[in-house]
This record gives sequence, structure tokens and C-alpha cells, in this order.
Amino acid sequence: MKTSYEHVVIGAGALGSAAAYRLAAAGHRDVLVLEQYELGHGRGASEDHSRIIRHAYHSPVYTALTPSAYETWAEIEALTGLGLVLRTGGLDLAVAGTPGAVELDAYEASLRPLASSGVTWSRLSGAEVRERWPQWRVGDDVVGLFQPDGGILDIRRATAAHIALARGLGVEFAPSTTVASLASSSTSVRVTLESGAIVDAGSVVLCAASWTPSLLAPLGVDLGIRLSQEQVSYFATPHLRAFAPDRFPMWIWHGEEFFYGFPVYGEVAVKAARDLSGRYVTQSTRTTEPDPAETSLVLDFLRERLPDAAGPELLTKTCVYDLPPDREFIIDHVPGHPRIVTAVGGGHAGKFASLIGRILADLATSGSTPYPIDAFRADRPAIADPSFVPIHRLRG
Repeated sequence: MKTSYEHVVIGAGALGSAAAYRLAAAGHRDVLVLEQYELGHGRGASEDHSRIIRHAYHSPVYTALTPSAYETWAEIEALTGLGLVLRTGGLDLAVAGTPGAVELDAYEASLRPLASSGVTWSRLSGAEVRERWPQWRVGDDVVGLFQPDGGILDIRRATAAHIALARGLGVEFAPSTTVASLASSSTSVRVTLESGAIVDAGSVVLCAASWTPSLLAPLGVDLGIRLSQEQVSYFATPHLRAFAPDRFPMWIWHGEEFFYGFPVYGEVAVKAARDLSGRYVTQSTRTTEPDPAETSLVLDFLRERLPDAAGPELLTKTCVYDLPPDREFIIDHVPGHPRIVTAVGGGHAGKFASLIGRILADLATSGSTPYPIDAFRADRPAIADPSFVPIHRLRG
């Protein structure tokens, strides 16, 4: 490791690995990536087999980016020969007349600007859902929204692909190397490592996920990020064919609780979870031990709505969400520190990782990006106004 680099990326997860590759691909080869654990570790949120990828979103500020997100993944697939995106279709469900059904309306509204570029979707009645996917136990009071491009992003393979591509372009990775502190000036950033070593950088790209607040605090920056411990479970359904990716979609249930799940992929089991457990933690209080009560809650939902998916718990994994007050992304220069750019994903950035990496590379090298990210400014009212009441469910 040298003592100075043009760019230093902190964090080698989905966003950091993408930023490292995009910097190098743009011709900036003097790049160091610092990762406090081993590459591909399971303590963050960039492991496991699957993440949702979709056009349907709660706000058009995201659907303005989803076509580019798909395009950047297609680019990585072409460069590596790896399959990263599996289109199973995406199905959103809610009970008519509930706030969840209003969320489906917001999702459909966010899709409309994409119709001219060929993105399609369909609204479904409960009977149409049952006819198309008899695995669901839903009544006529349920409504659905189906978008055929939704599906699975293999986040583990995607992160590994970015790392491999970055290495091929000369990027240096330093695993098991912890950053202790940052200090910035108008011309550079000083990165002090836990070992006591110092690395100077022309810019820093901060992609530390749930560790971001602890690195920003000494800089006098508080982005209002809260950490929420979440978990996903794999259930060993005996009905594998019924839940194969060519017969069953990725799905989201918009109820009082927000459940989501995947067909059989990565493990010989279906995957399901509840979004937003409400279990707020710090890095010192988080645990890697799953909560059995949370697993039971998800299994009870499957027994009610997808009984053939229910089966013995194969495994459960934990992760931590990094939640801005409004749960929208932060992609911006760190306020007061123009040589540091950061991305905070709010627990839903995986699908955009390759694109966000490109945007971060743009910000770090030219100060701006052609992509529409004004909604993700670090000085927006939800972050700058201390009286803002946090809203962590993405309602639209």
C-alpha cells in the first residue's frame, strides 16, 4: 500500500466495489479500496444470493433511474459473462381500500413515465392473481400490480464481478484494513487507519453503509442515519417446482406489515422477510443472531398467504439497514467536505449499485453527474431540518 492515491474508496460492498470499478473504467487507475473485513464478508448488506430489482417504485425519482440501472447491470453481464439479473416478474399485492392499495397506486404512477420507453405493467384483480399464480391464497378483496421486468439481482455475484473488473484495471484492494478517521481540506483527504498508518487521497468515496455515521461524526456531520437490524429467512418448501423462477415471481405484500419474497434461488428454498423490523440498533448493539420471533412472523404470513411455500427453516441471515430520516437515498458530496462523496442506500440500493457506482465516480472526478439525483442531496429538508419526523416506510 502506498501513502497517497488519487482516489480512496472506503467499503468494498456492492456500492464501493461498483464505485472502484467505475473510477478505473473512466481512466482513474490510482485507486485504493479499504475494507475492514475480508472481501465478500457477511457482516454488511452485500452478501446473500438475491436482492429485488424492479422498475415499480414508490416515487418517480427512482423510476427515472431504473432503466439506467438495468443497463449498467447488462453492461457488467456482457463484460464478465455472468448472469446477474434474473427477470421473474415482480408482483405487488395489497387489500383494496387499505393504505397498501394506495401504495400500489403510487407504484403505478411512478411507472407511467416509462411507458414511452416500452416498460409495461398490468393491474390484476384477486381472481386474476389466483388464476395466474394459484400458489397465492388471496380473496377478491386483493388487488395486484405486475411488472414483467422485476426479478432477482444476484448481489453476491454482482459485487464479486465489480471487484474482479476493478482489479483487472489496476485497482488495489486492502481487506482487513480499518479506517479510524477522516480529515479533509480543500485539496485532499487524510485517511488514518486503525494501524496508525496514514493515506492521503485526492478524493474519498465513502460507501461504509451502517458504519458511515461513525466516520462522519468526527467531521461534524450528522445525516440523521438510524440503523435497523433486519433478517431474511429461507424456508425449505417441499413444492420446489411450484416456486421455481419460471413459475413464480418476486413479490411484495403491502399490508400493515410489509412482507417480500423470492422464488427458489441460490438455496433449495424460498426466501421471505418482513421489511422494517423496528429493531433499531447501533454497531455495538447489533447482533448476527436471528430473532426467532421474527422468523415465526414471516412463516405465519406464508402459512396464511402462500401455504405451499411454508417449510422448515433452512437458514436465517441478519443485516443492518442504514436509514436516512426519509429513507430516500443520499448520493452527494458530504456537506462541508467537498473532497468526500458518499452514498447511503436506506436498505434498498442494491438494485442500483452499479449505477450508483458510476454516479459516485462522476461526483468524485468532475463534481457532477448527468443522472437526476437532486432528490438525494445531503442537505435536503428531511436531513437538514432537525424537526423532521422520520418516515422509514416508502409509501409514495
